[in-house]
Amino acid sequence: SGIREIYNQKMTHRLVLEILNCLYQRIQESKESELREASAYDAMLQAAKHGNIEFIDAMRKANPDLLWAIDKNKRGIFSHAVLNRRKAVFQLIHDATVNGRKEIVRCRVDAFNNSLLHLAGNLGPSSDLHRRSGPALQMQREILWFKAVEKIVHPKCKEAKNVEDKKPREIFTESHKELVKAGEKWAKDTAGSFTLVATLITTIMFAAAFTVPGGNNQDSGVPLFLHDYTFNIFIIADAISLFTSSTSVLLFIGILTARYAEKDFLKSLPLKLLFGLIALFFSVVSMMVAFCASLAMLLKGHQGVIITAMSFASIPVIVLVPSQLRLFIEIFKSTVLSN
Repeated sequence: SGIREIYNQKMTHRLVLEILNCLYQRIQESKESELREASAYDAMLQAAKHGNIEFIDAMRKANPDLLWAIDKNKRGIFSHAVLNRRKAVFQLIHDATVNGRKEIVRCRVDAFNNSLLHLAGNLGPSSDLHRRSGPALQMQREILWFKAVEKIVHPKCKEAKNVEDKKPREIFTESHKELVKAGEKWAKDTAGSFTLVATLITTIMFAAAFTVPGGNNQDSGVPLFLHDYTFNIFIIADAISLFTSSTSVLLFIGILTARYAEKDFLKSLPLKLLFGLIALFFSVVSMMVAFCASLAMLLKGHQGVIITAMSFASIPVIVLVPSQLRLFIEIFKSTVLSN
């Protein structure tokens, strides 16, 4: 069934490309009046709203004038790309076809005197926001998008006002108030949950450091397995787990006590969450290593029991990685790779 589904998708894609090729040829032969009658300009605007870059790319090659379609509010494809967070369409602004009119695009305003930066200040569509794991990362996405548009527009647009006498930054702040509150709640709830786990690990590993396997020599207090190689693995893993869990607790506390200003969602909060997750992951792995080393010392000669216990010890790591991997990758891409 999976192969059949892929086959159907490939056939559909091939059919769409054939239709697009037919449109390309017809557009080349059509006059402007015929294009308007056929709603070719409206189709370009709809394609910009939905991010259909293949259609836009084919049509502009057939007739470059289609790239400058505008609606009744004097909004072109770049305006709709900004409003709907269509990165691929927005990036056409760097294309050679646009270079001759790039300055016009940078300064263009709609019927309400909104520049591209004003439009970028509005809250993005829910379909785009829901691609991120939580409101805090959604807010980060919005800030990154606003800054990307800010780099493109003319400097005067940054302080320009629309018909409502509002600047782009004012629109951004007003339209994102609820998202900031939701992001704060999500970040605190997430950090609180991770803090509980990290604190529990810290407590366990601190106690394990003073109750070593096999006990201590009653006369000297030295651990009985001190010269055992496995004991060294145990004590090193215990120390790593203790220090990394303590570090993650401090990082998550930093999230709980943050001020949650708009700019904090850009780097400060995501980085704290990212490093907190990394520290928590290493603490869990180290804890399992210490557990396995302890069993290996106590159950020498019982290899079957040791191997079985080690197999079960890998379960927490296997559960932790998939559950938090998506969050980790999203934060890494948006915070580290995008800056």
